[in-house]
Amino acid sequence: MWIWILATAGAVIALAVLLLVALILSMRAKWEPGLRFVRHLGRDHFNKAALRTAGAPGSGTHVIRNRGRRSGRTYRTPIALTATDDGWIVMLPYGTTPDWLKNVLAAGEAEVEIDGGVHAVTDPRVVSRAEVGHRLPRFDRLVARLFGVDQLLQLRRAAVAADAERVAR
Repeated sequence: MWIWILATAGAVIALAVLLLVALILSMRAKWEPGLRFVRHLGRDHFNKAALRTAGAPGSGTHVIRNRGRRSGRTYRTPIALTATDDGWIVMLPYGTTPDWLKNVLAAGEAEVEIDGGVHAVTDPRVVSRAEVGHRLPRFDRLVARLFGVDQLLQLRRAAVAADAERVAR
């Protein structure tokens, strides 16, 4: 009896490890079928659950609100943000293919929900990890290396961008 229980537990653990390794390899290699599978899994299942608390006070997950390029609808997507002096940085584990990112880049602006507040952001730029990776916390740098995240999205607070424009004039 115990042998069956241990064998079953071992098989479940081995399967979980195998799936994790496949996920990491798919992300590092930027293998499009694997990325597409993970994106759809997140969009169809995990994002809905994450949006229940994302952006609320004390939540580790934030929300980016953007307007669709074609539909004009407002979309909310859970993301992880890292604060910087003039805005935030978002890791892009799927590269530049997600629709929310295309929407933000096309519009040149968005809003982020953080700790119950809403902040306007502007001047979105895709930058390399080499360029801004030093601004990430140590754990995030480790995760970025593990999953092969080479691109990040840099967002500026709208007020900071407006102040910079006034100074430049």
